[in-house]
Amino acid sequence: MGTKTVDEAVDANGTEAKSDEETVNATKTDEAPDAEVEETGNAEAEDAEDAEDRDDLDAEALEGEDTTEAEKGTPGVGQGAAAVVSAGLGVVSLTGSWVATVAAARETLVGQLGTSSTASVAKQVKEVYGDAWATTALVGGLFALAALIVGVVVLVRPAFGAPGKPQAAWIKSVAWAGVSLGVIGLVLAVAKYSDIILGLPSTS
Repeated sequence: MGTKTVDEAVDANGTEAKSDEETVNATKTDEAPDAEVEETGNAEAEDAEDAEDRDDLDAEALEGEDTTEAEKGTPGVGQGAAAVVSAGLGVVSLTGSWVATVAAARETLVGQLGTSSTASVAKQVKEVYGDAWATTALVGGLFALAALIVGVVVLVRPAFGAPGKPQAAWIKSVAWAGVSLGVIGLVLAVAKYSDIILGLPSTS
């Protein structure tokens, strides 16, 4: 009976030891999922933070690109404005301006004051009318020359700017219009100033 008691004790101890091991293993098994869940949650949080950082960087990059494009678009605006100015000057050279009107009237007054009543008819016509018309042609020629110069500068500007950046088609069209009007106005001004066209009438 002593042997049986020892065996029973051994069996009892073995069972208890086994039970303790199973309890430890069960505890570890229960803790493992919790650790995995915690690690997964941390990984997801880090991924979310990384995604937010990437979004912020992308937004900053897009803002930088927009700013760069806006800065690059500024020279085109200046060229367009200059092209419009060129065309406007060309129109003024052909239609006249208040500057030409005032200059011609002043020249007429000077001619009247400087010409005596006893002067020949040819001299009176030249001093009163001829000089005034020549002054009008001179002012018109100056406007035409300005239109020509501004238009040419606009057309050749891309050659001195950023390479690979084409000039807008409408800028070229308006600049060419200004150059064309400038050439026409300059030719007409020279022709009138030299009395090739619309010369003084004969007084003989």
